[in-house]
Amino acid sequence: MTQKKSPFRGIVQSLGLVFGDIGTSPIYTLTVIILLMPKPVTDEHVIGILSLIVWTLILLVTVQYAWLAMSLGRRGEGGTIVLREILIPLLRSGRQVTLITLLSFIGISLIIGDGVITPAISILSAVEGLLLIPGFEETKQAFLIAIAGLIAIALFSVQKKGTEKVAAAFGPIMIIWFAALTLSGIGSIIHAPSVVKAVNPYYAVNFLVQHGVTGFFVLSEVILCATGGEALYADMGHLGREPIVRAWYFVFFALIINYLGQGAFVIAHPDAKNVLFEMVFNQARPLYIPFLVLSIMATVIASQAMISGMFSIVYQGIATRVMPMFRIDYTSRERQSQIYIGFVNWFLLIAVLFIMFEFQRSSNLAAAYGLAVTGTMTLTGFMMTWIFLRRGKYWHAAVSVFVTVVNIAFLVSNTYKIPHGGFWSLIIAAIPLSMIMLYTRGQKKLYNALQPLPMDVFLLSYNQIYRAVNKISGTALFFAKDAKEVPPYIVHTMFKNNILYEDNIIVSIIRRDDPFGVTGFFKEDIAPGLRSFEIQMGYIEIPDVEEILREADIREKTIFYGVEDITATNICWQAFSVIKKLTPNIVQFFKLPANKLHGVVTRVEM
Repeated sequence: MTQKKSPFRGIVQSLGLVFGDIGTSPIYTLTVIILLMPKPVTDEHVIGILSLIVWTLILLVTVQYAWLAMSLGRRGEGGTIVLREILIPLLRSGRQVTLITLLSFIGISLIIGDGVITPAISILSAVEGLLLIPGFEETKQAFLIAIAGLIAIALFSVQKKGTEKVAAAFGPIMIIWFAALTLSGIGSIIHAPSVVKAVNPYYAVNFLVQHGVTGFFVLSEVILCATGGEALYADMGHLGREPIVRAWYFVFFALIINYLGQGAFVIAHPDAKNVLFEMVFNQARPLYIPFLVLSIMATVIASQAMISGMFSIVYQGIATRVMPMFRIDYTSRERQSQIYIGFVNWFLLIAVLFIMFEFQRSSNLAAAYGLAVTGTMTLTGFMMTWIFLRRGKYWHAAVSVFVTVVNIAFLVSNTYKIPHGGFWSLIIAAIPLSMIMLYTRGQKKLYNALQPLPMDVFLLSYNQIYRAVNKISGTALFFAKDAKEVPPYIVHTMFKNNILYEDNIIVSIIRRDDPFGVTGFFKEDIAPGLRSFEIQMGYIEIPDVEEILREADIREKTIFYGVEDITATNICWQAFSVIKKLTPNIVQFFKLPANKLHGVVTRVEM
């Protein structure tokens, strides 16, 4: 009998795995907005800003992600790639498919660009809380950056060992964190209960109307309160929709109370420079150091969630063949979702350290943060709207149009950040985007350059040779993209080198439209001594090919695979050649037994 998963346990896991990023945004959001505002900051300013924060959380996180996006999924899986896979079958023309494919590539890249800034701003802003401890007021910024850098290095260094054991503590720690945020917020609201007015959207609209261009650009900092909101949808496959949505109610309440409390503190202390930490320091000095330690732990958890999220995104990109086959290690025997991708891990660490040293302070980092987030949210809104329209859900589509317009407003307001450091998130996002574009186009060009033989043409020669040559006893496997087209390396092996086994099986791995599930089966026999075996997999599955072959009672003696020796004069195809050489090929990626592998080189000119 299956045990039903406890709803409470699902909520606790969600708090640890999903809400770290958005949960630590109170550390820096209001501080950055207040620094941007012209002085003096009046009570009216504070109420308007708080109202913008409240309604940003309602519209962009609750409505867009918790309600609309999370209603779109395939077998519980969510994310940009899932939206693309849902939308493509609903489209009517090749141009539309190309557009959506390009948008999804941009969306994936922006998430990666934004992901780099998350650990940098979170950890650095928490470490800066040391400045309020007596005796540490004069601590040099270089020392704080060094501490933040060491924390980041330690965090990325343990990824290969897996975080399963430590992850069990993430949820309880985040419960304490959100409880601390709530209590400190309530303690401050008591002294200025007027801040509760901010739940009325009138004050948000009035603030924008009264402050014109300045008010509009304040939106670029307000969005910081919603960073990490996209994780609700992206991580849906790990935990399911219900636990995440239930946990969001708790998180939403804690965040709103804390932001209102911070607003109340700013009304009483308009010269505050680090609002959350100064508020806690004023409320309970003996508890300040434990709160600071708790905040650093929460930012580490937020960073861990981002790293795991990046691994998942790249994993989906590999499975859907839009990214190169980076080496994947499984860090847990029980959970296949616990993975480690070395290239991604070290790329992120180098980028995080660079961003910390480049921007120096968390307030400066805020100048780069938000652009990629709003870009991702806008693309998500656009794709959701299209799906709802195609499915005839016009009410959902209307709401989706509204939140997409709100996203566009945030995106436009964030464009002013580009010359002030925002260009770094775009540069970082451009790296994976360039790789995706180069890899997908390169694979297509390579396939055309290889000129695979149609099966009927191949069989004319195969049938003659199979009867004529002495065959090697046993079974040989040959990997091909599609059993209907035979790649050149098989032709070279069988026809030019006369290597022919008694039993030859062409194995093809086919990606299905649903995310999960793996099946392997024989198709009809193609010719004497030639069979076709097909492995069908969900578009985010990476199957255990060796196990599937054993289950089908295939006992191969040798596995042949193609190795392309690419020559090119074009710099793009030279770069593509380097990527192909540095990343595992299909048999290495699926970890097939090395003692049976035989690579057959085909020289290709691109």
